[in-house]
Amino acid sequence: MTTVVVVDDHPAVVAGVRAWCMLADPPIEVLDSGANVGVAWLTPGDQAQVVILDLQLDVTGPAYGDLKRLVDAGRQVVVYSMRADRETVLTCLDIGAFTYLTKSEGQDHLVAAVEAAATNTPYTPPVLSGAFGTDDRPHRPRLSPRESEVLLEWFHCESKDMVARRLNLTVRRVNACLERVRVKYANVGREAPTKAALVARAIQDGLVLADEL
Repeated sequence: MTTVVVVDDHPAVVAGVRAWCMLADPPIEVLDSGANVGVAWLTPGDQAQVVILDLQLDVTGPAYGDLKRLVDAGRQVVVYSMRADRETVLTCLDIGAFTYLTKSEGQDHLVAAVEAAATNTPYTPPVLSGAFGTDDRPHRPRLSPRESEVLLEWFHCESKDMVARRLNLTVRRVNACLERVRVKYANVGREAPTKAALVARAIQDGLVLADEL
């Protein structure tokens, strides 16, 4: 059974997410919920496969620190927010969120996004698709520093175990980083399901030179 933890400070939203998860086929188990991100770090929320995260706001706008810390720890994060502006959506994807939904997108998209995140299957809901469609930045995914580091190290290693040892990470985190990279490429229409395909994408995007491999 897929498991989630819900971070949202609106009780009605949490109740709705719980109900949708219970009615999903197969059901999704909500391990815990809370008004702040601490619930995702404490038992039982720390065991959830997916974090459903409502962006908290500070005086300058969305507070992205919580999202970055979750992503850096290898967590799969579905951002679930009232905000639908392109800058917020793309910033969350740049940081490493698995996908981004607005609360107006409803039950079907949230359940599908959670199931996709749990299985590392690309999923692009309408608002995210619109943000990509109007993105005037270079047509390539924005990788986090950790994702780039893991990706480039993997190109020079025979196994993910070796990458983990060299970077002092767990194999689980190495796998999570590489899967997020694949999802990001898939989300911009440039799938890279194999190591060879990822090498090709990295060369195309200037992340690595062919003679460095």
